[in-house]
Amino acid sequence: MAEPVVRIPDAKVALSTASVYPESTATAFEIAARLGYDGVEVMVWTDPVSQDIEALRRLSDYHQVPILAVHAPCLLITQRVWSTDPWIKLQRARAAAEKLGATTVVVHPPFRWQRQYARDFVSGIWRMADETDVRFAVENMYPWRYRDREMLAYAPDWDVTKDDYRHFTIDLSHSATSRVDAMHMADRMGDRLGHVHLADGKGSAKDEHLVPGRGTQPCAELLERLALTGFDGHVVIEVNTRRAMSSAEREADLAEALAFTRLHLASALKVPRR
Repeated sequence: MAEPVVRIPDAKVALSTASVYPESTATAFEIAARLGYDGVEVMVWTDPVSQDIEALRRLSDYHQVPILAVHAPCLLITQRVWSTDPWIKLQRARAAAEKLGATTVVVHPPFRWQRQYARDFVSGIWRMADETDVRFAVENMYPWRYRDREMLAYAPDWDVTKDDYRHFTIDLSHSATSRVDAMHMADRMGDRLGHVHLADGKGSAKDEHLVPGRGTQPCAELLERLALTGFDGHVVIEVNTRRAMSSAEREADLAEALAFTRLHLASALKVPRR
């Protein structure tokens, strides 16, 4: 007879500091510590603390919460954070990751209007990856939609599996917005899938970042596959809690997301009885 056993992968579950917005980066460390997350991913944005390596180190030490990843400032609102030169942004993100002990830098593909950056992006990411042990994990994005119109805002492509990168980040809210099959995208990424942004979505034109289990994405199925395949990257909860009516409601959402993730990362296997 075969008995089921539970196999839990080495993957750590981290909280993105973006998940507490509009509260601060410092608040994210407090919540991660209180709820028992394995670490945080720092979204580098307009909060000065998110840009300050020494301030981040002090928060990590004080709360005993490691920084597992750094999200480079790739958003429209962060175009002037850490320089207007996108390559300098990535160099500073790598330096921050190295100094803080993070293993991954998350990066978006360029906007189409960043023509020279987009032209050199694939080869440039390979060059930077060769210079460090930090993973540069390029994240899938989505077309921008308004009513019946669609704008391709990213280059070389929002579907990063069409290009050759050493490591990928899969974001399930982005797969919902782009209306692609997330499991097929994960298949195309294969063993180069090094990082996961876990959130849900219902296929809206807006990037929803719902708590896992509240949308239509295969969040549970992906986690179970990661468990079965021995995934050794990080799973990062990156959800939108801006509509939370209180800090307690926000924290409850983040506790639910953590519980969902840990439950589905614990995969039951059938093994022979000895």
